[in-house]
Amino acid sequence: MQQIKAALFDFDGVLADTEPLYDQFWDDAGIRYHTGIPHFAAVIKGTTMSNVMKKYFSDRPEEEQRKIQAESDEFESRMPFPPVPGSLEFVRMLKAHGVQVGLVTSSENRKMKRAFQEMNLEGLFDTFVSENRITKGKPDPMCYLLAAEDLKRKPEECIVFEDSFAGISAATNAGMRVIGLSTTNSEDELKDKVYKVIPNLLHYTFEDYLSWQE
Repeated sequence: MQQIKAALFDFDGVLADTEPLYDQFWDDAGIRYHTGIPHFAAVIKGTTMSNVMKKYFSDRPEEEQRKIQAESDEFESRMPFPPVPGSLEFVRMLKAHGVQVGLVTSSENRKMKRAFQEMNLEGLFDTFVSENRITKGKPDPMCYLLAAEDLKRKPEECIVFEDSFAGISAATNAGMRVIGLSTTNSEDELKDKVYKVIPNLLHYTFEDYLSWQE
């Protein structure tokens, strides 16, 4: 019998419906700090904070860089974590069927520690990869390859659930099949980049999961 593939989940936009909050914060920051980039939030979506600072603000005075980082930290320290419909139930259902599950995010541990507590995620995942464990953020495949290594699985033995273009690229570059959630980008924008597009994980069954690895 063929081994059931492991399931790797992004956090923002897949488990937690936080992307609208990030959109508002970073679009506003992009204007206030004169990046000159329309819809700045969409451009940086899925990438680590360290990469955002390095790529877009490294030419700014140190005091301004510290201010941007502090504002981001303060925002993340108080943001809520509304769950994406069906996602947590879907993860727990896979876990109950013996599927290895992992959480792979560009977020920092400080934010994720609070998310684990508030969303009751403690002990749920078989591996957890965050910004603190990687040196190259999405769209680089490092984070997903590290999760597969943790689970002792080959990349082709993993299915990834993602919403952002950077995350989809990271998983695809890792050699993994991707299920795209249209929580952040539209189905039309995602359909040529992923194996299948779904609106969320509400009402999906174990049989559905098995069908996605055939």
